[in-house]
Parts: sequence; C-alpha cells; structure tokens
Amino acid sequence: MLWFAGNPVAVGRSQIVTALDVGTTKVCCFIARADAEGYLRVIGIGHQLSRGMRAGTVIDMDATEESIRSTVDAAERMADETVREVYVGLAGGRPLSHTVGVEVSIAGHEISDSDLHRVLAQGRPQEESADREILHSLPVGFSIDGTTGIRDPRGMFGSRLGVNIHVVTVATGPLRNLSMCVERGHLGVAQIVAAPYASGLATLVEDEMRLGVTLIDMGGGTTSIAVFRDGEVIFADSVSLGGVHVTSDIARGLATTMLHAERMKTLFGSAITSPADVRELIDIPLVGENEAENSHQVPRSALVGIIRPRLEEILELVRGRLEASGMDKAAGRRVVLTGGASQMTGIRELAARVLDKQVRLGRPTRVAGLAEATGGPAFATCAGLLRLATREGSPALDDLRQLAPVGAARFGRVGRWLRANF
Repeated sequence: MLWFAGNPVAVGRSQIVTALDVGTTKVCCFIARADAEGYLRVIGIGHQLSRGMRAGTVIDMDATEESIRSTVDAAERMADETVREVYVGLAGGRPLSHTVGVEVSIAGHEISDSDLHRVLAQGRPQEESADREILHSLPVGFSIDGTTGIRDPRGMFGSRLGVNIHVVTVATGPLRNLSMCVERGHLGVAQIVAAPYASGLATLVEDEMRLGVTLIDMGGGTTSIAVFRDGEVIFADSVSLGGVHVTSDIARGLATTMLHAERMKTLFGSAITSPADVRELIDIPLVGENEAENSHQVPRSALVGIIRPRLEEILELVRGRLEASGMDKAAGRRVVLTGGASQMTGIRELAARVLDKQVRLGRPTRVAGLAEATGGPAFATCAGLLRLATREGSPALDDLRQLAPVGAARFGRVGRWLRANF
C-alpha cells in the first residue's frame, strides 16, 4: 500500500469526493461516490479546453478560474451535487525530489506508536527556501538496526529505528497561483498532488509498484515522471514538453493552423514510419486561406517526419532525467505510458527503443462509471486523485498528516477568507 500525506475520506460510510485536473490543454473534473468499502463510482464528469495555462503553469488567472468554474459546474449538474472541496493535480511547478533518512534510538524495547511518531517527527522536512515549497513528504520504508524493507515496525524489537522520507518540492509561484485560481472559484483545496503520482495510482498494478516501474504521464504542456518501487513512489520529475509542442511543430512545418495541426496529428499522426507513408497524401489547409479552395497535399511521411523527432526529444529528456538521478536502474525494466499524448500511434514502440525498456499503455482502472470517452489515458490523473482520496491510511497516518505541506493550511485560510469576503 502506498503511503501519502493528505486527508483521506473516512472509509465506512458513503462519501462524495471530487478530483480536478487543471492541465495545459484541458480541465477535467470527476465527482465520485465512495461506498462503505471505499469502492468508487463516478457520478459527475466535466471537461473542456483549458485556457490560461502553459506548461502546467498558470499564465492568466482569470481565464484559468473561468475554465475551472465551467468544468466543475458541468460535473455538479451531472451529479446533482454541490462541490465544496477538490483534490487537485499539479503537472507543472518544476518538481524536485530527494530522500531524507533518519534514525532514533529505541533502547531495545518493543516498538510502539510513540516510537513511530518520534522517528517521523525527527525526519519532518523543514521549510524550503522562499521560492520552493514541500508538496509531498512520504515515508518509503522503515529499518531496524540496518535491516531495511520493513513496512510496519510496530511490535518488533531493536536498538535503532530508521525511516526514509521521500520529499517532493515544487516552485512556490505555480503552486500558489493554481491554488488561488481554485479558491477564487469558491472551492476548498483538500490536497494538491503531483500529477504523475496520481496517474500511477490509477494505472499501475500492485506487482508493477512492488517490482519497480517508471510512470510517464505525457500531457499537453509537460511530461511528468514518477518511479515506484516496493509499493512506494520514490522519485518525481517533469519535462516542460508535451503534446502541444508536437502540434506547434506541425503547424509551423506545414504552414497550417493549430486547429488543423491538432486534427492531423490525431487522425494521421504516428511516431513510427511505414512504407505506405510516402504514397498516402494528406490535404493541408493553409493559414489565412479559404479551406475548401486553397490547400495543398503532402505525403503522410512528411507529417511523421515532424512528429517523430519531437517525441524522440521528449523521451530522451526523460531518459536523461532518470539516468542523472540514478533511478534508471532502480525502476527496473518496466515503463507505463499514460496521458493524452501517449495515445499517438507508435509511441509505445518508440518509447521501448529510446528507453530500452518494456512499455505498455496505462488506462484508469478500478474506478467505475467512466464512459469510453473519459476512460482513456488522458483522464488518468483525475481518476488517480479519486483513488488517493479514498485510500485507507498507513499505520502512521496521523504523522503523515503532520508532515503535509506547510502551504496547504495557508491556502485553506486564504480560500476561507475569499469566500467570506467576496
């Protein structure tokens, strides 16, 4: 079971939970009902084109706020519920992760809850610099007298108790701007979650999490990375390139509009070449010309020749981040691709070649009520946020709440003040 810093929904009675994914190209909201066993069924869905975002970061607060309001309103009307607070996915913010290891003496006695509290308090991350804040602080395994891999040390004996805490920090500005846009929509922020962490909860199976896997969430403006091992997330990072950059390359290279470039990418795009590409011709409407009368034809190979280099660049940057962090080997030979840009034809084969790993496409699982149109990789983050909200806690859940980001409470106070005064 993954451990997390947050405020999960209490299992044991029916609850309404809401997930909000504010991406570069789309905003998505899922409202779900969790039954007494924690089983999720989506009862309200809203999604629309995102406005005011670039590379996972807010660049226009008014436009982003309006996108959020419209999306949540559509989900509320479908569910016939009023949303009070949301779990929010963060794809931008330049995440950085590191592991903090601490040990305390337990003098040979049986390990109790108080010992667990003490070692976690000892490892509590301090405030970051003025330009970075803690997003997650996640215990990723205990040790007793140097023996690692212990999930729950209570009831065991030893002289020294240790814990490794995985700390994820993000840039303060993007975090606060996104929180403020949500709060201005009269919504409380229950938790802000790194997008690849949430996507992993939605798409990975338990064996993958335990044996080691790299989750690559290919979004519109960013490509996010999360490495899981021994059932825990142990690394997070992101690359500021995504599907929008592929679309932009097509628009520039073929002198067409972004709208038509996106359409061609979806209908005819591929990450791998085919002998038939040279013979297949595609109509390209020119920018500023009448679409019906002024278009030219190019072989499909020209389109693939634009798409493939950009996707190779993204995957090579991902490989570089993994190698630089030392996580390339730790993650094993398994990669799961998810996110909207992962639906490109041939991306799985290209990723396998560039990363030299086994690759599969990840779709949200264990969340009922999703239609085919909203059950694909593009909606993995939203589905994962719901899963995180209803997961049962770890033995040290109270401590994990104490280790929650210092900014969470501050954003909550700001939101309450806004709702009271505007």
